[in-house]
Amino acid sequence: MHLDAIFDNGRFQTLDPARPTASRIGVFAGRIAGLDEELDGVTASERHDLGGAYVVPGFNDAHQHLSMRGRRLQSLDLRSDVVASLDELYAAVEEFARNLPAGAWIKGSGYDQNKIGTHPTAEMLDKVSAGHPVWLEHVSAHMGVANTEAFRRAGFTERAGVPDVPGGHVERDAAGIAVGLLQETALHLVTDAFQPIGTDEIVGYIRAGSETGVAEGLTSATEPGIGAVDHIGNSPLDLYAFQRARSEGALKVRMTLMPYITVLRDLGALEGESNWAGLDLGIHTGFGDEYLRLGPTKIATDGSLIGRSAYMSCCYHDDSANRGFMQFTPGEVNDLITAAHRSGWSVAAHAIGDAAVDSALDAFELAQQRHPRQDPRHRIEHFAVASDAQVQRLVRLGVTAVPQGRFISELGDGMMRALGPERSLQCYRMRSLLEAGAVLPGSSDSPVAHGSPLLNIHDMVNRLTSDGAALAPDERLTPLQALEAYTSGSAYAAGEERIKGRLRRGMLADFALLSDDLLAVDTARIKDLAVGATVIGGDVVYNDGAL
Repeated sequence: MHLDAIFDNGRFQTLDPARPTASRIGVFAGRIAGLDEELDGVTASERHDLGGAYVVPGFNDAHQHLSMRGRRLQSLDLRSDVVASLDELYAAVEEFARNLPAGAWIKGSGYDQNKIGTHPTAEMLDKVSAGHPVWLEHVSAHMGVANTEAFRRAGFTERAGVPDVPGGHVERDAAGIAVGLLQETALHLVTDAFQPIGTDEIVGYIRAGSETGVAEGLTSATEPGIGAVDHIGNSPLDLYAFQRARSEGALKVRMTLMPYITVLRDLGALEGESNWAGLDLGIHTGFGDEYLRLGPTKIATDGSLIGRSAYMSCCYHDDSANRGFMQFTPGEVNDLITAAHRSGWSVAAHAIGDAAVDSALDAFELAQQRHPRQDPRHRIEHFAVASDAQVQRLVRLGVTAVPQGRFISELGDGMMRALGPERSLQCYRMRSLLEAGAVLPGSSDSPVAHGSPLLNIHDMVNRLTSDGAALAPDERLTPLQALEAYTSGSAYAAGEERIKGRLRRGMLADFALLSDDLLAVDTARIKDLAVGATVIGGDVVYNDGAL
């Protein structure tokens, strides 16, 4: 037998119970052809000596906005580790404006009012922007701030004329004038002025996000929400942009793409008396190949926890008049999810507040009762605040929860202030999900939080906020549990557990070389581990000198 490649002299953590470790892996046509003694006497076109490096299955992020991550990498960076105060934010905008051609947009992202004290305002942005339109996207991507010129570009000559919209919020002063902050569906009052984004630009974002991802050991990811510029997509041509990126070599990471639910349309009565909701030709979840495929359709039921727009069963601990809100009514959630379920889609419902979680679970249960399907593999993205009863119900319904690890350190202090000490114990549950029998994926929601799988795994294990507080410490995972979540767990969430997540003969040859043994180092040092090389389908797509 002659193989494409053999990777020798490694310390492979396979996550295969039948063969937990290996020292050699052979690759043919992008898949693992054999391990260790199965390769005795076998030749290969390429041989790679790993020099005893520790190797894990390729990391798989179950919820990462790869194209948005690339976009933020190319915009004004307002994250708290770069901009530490509101005054520094305004100074950064003023400096950025100096280098722009007249009339160009100032687009920044990543600010967090929990870290800098409050939201910026249109009035102050007007003073530092030199006449440019300004749009600053909140770290959560569920809100943003515009200046007066941005509102004017969007068709509002006066900020007093900015309207209210269903499922969103326009922050106003005592006189009813918009002060700049827009939440949820109201974002599009301004963002429609510069969307949809051109395909060349999107491909550039995908390239930037992909290059960053493979340098972090990422081999697969799921992008939640493409195609709908009324939500979080870049353009109605998002899928085309990803296809172009792949054909041009800009996309290296294997991608599962979630069309937003408003992209689906009524296809008529294709089967009996039931209308079908979907894409043309009846395309639904699973269409594509091992490099680029369609996953679930996504629906956002509520908002952001740190933005206090997630829909809660009772008011926020630090805002006694606010329990957040739904982006759709419960009846609309039921109808949209049932229609998608009936038409062969898996559905990923963004639900952060516990009341939104109930709404999503109600819709999944109703859809399955009306149209029974075998393992529809529905999901709840975030599942941020959930009771023991909701955890048990989720498992009983066969729904997968997709919480985020890095939120704990980067956003945890703000979440704890929003929830208070008692409800914080129900925040971003992980161990409870495993103990209840759920399959737990790993995800970052990058660029809302850092996309590095190792940083996310660190937080899943340690669960310490940036201020050093323990957020729901009983939900800590072991390093092995966290590694399994970020590999086999995410593969399960995407319906690809038969080909991804473990290093086993017949599965995809995707793996990452690390600087040390993730399962043996002191847990406080997990964040300090480095990726030496990343291999996808047997091809070395990133090499920092390890190969």
